[in-house]
Amino acid sequence: MSRGGSLALVLASANPDKVAEIADVLESVLDVVLLPRPDHLPDVAEDGDTLLANARLKARALVAATGMAAVADDTGLEVAALGGAPGVYSARYAGEHATYADNVAKLLGQLAGLEDGGGERRARFRTVALAAFPDGAELWAEGSVEGTIAAAVKGDGGFGYDPVFVPSDGDGRTFAEMTGQEKHAISHRGRAFRGLAVLLARRTGT
Repeated sequence: MSRGGSLALVLASANPDKVAEIADVLESVLDVVLLPRPDHLPDVAEDGDTLLANARLKARALVAATGMAAVADDTGLEVAALGGAPGVYSARYAGEHATYADNVAKLLGQLAGLEDGGGERRARFRTVALAAFPDGAELWAEGSVEGTIAAAVKGDGGFGYDPVFVPSDGDGRTFAEMTGQEKHAISHRGRAFRGLAVLLARRTGT
């Protein structure tokens, strides 16, 4: 569970964009060693009906495969005018193998197809971050950020829906127009993993 006094966690995600963000946040606030997901492990079926369920499925699968503590997260974009969609299906909104651009294009098309264009286009990003341990214990935290969906893509940074999500806590820019540090300070994932870091610190007594 630890290496040289540091907490060691296997990352359940193989998505390099997500891995980079998790590392940026956790390593800035906790003495932790993040180990990459083993290449030979198959993808975990994310068939839970909540973000927490999916995060748990991924973390537990890594614990079972490696015998080590693991950390996972699941994130959903909830758009009010679409009844909370895409929600738990955010990563595969436009299909099982959809690209970021495919998902964004479908989202903008769905809103444009509404009579009022989605109205205020209110949305919320939510992330559940969960650490699971070989002894059966688990810790989890949730982070969220309110915002709106822009009418068009803006910015070259970030990933996923970042080019169209304008956080209410920001200055009118999309997440994709912000630096990584600016985004982490107010983002759903930043808030979730900082919350998880507090719980992990308590468990390890650091």
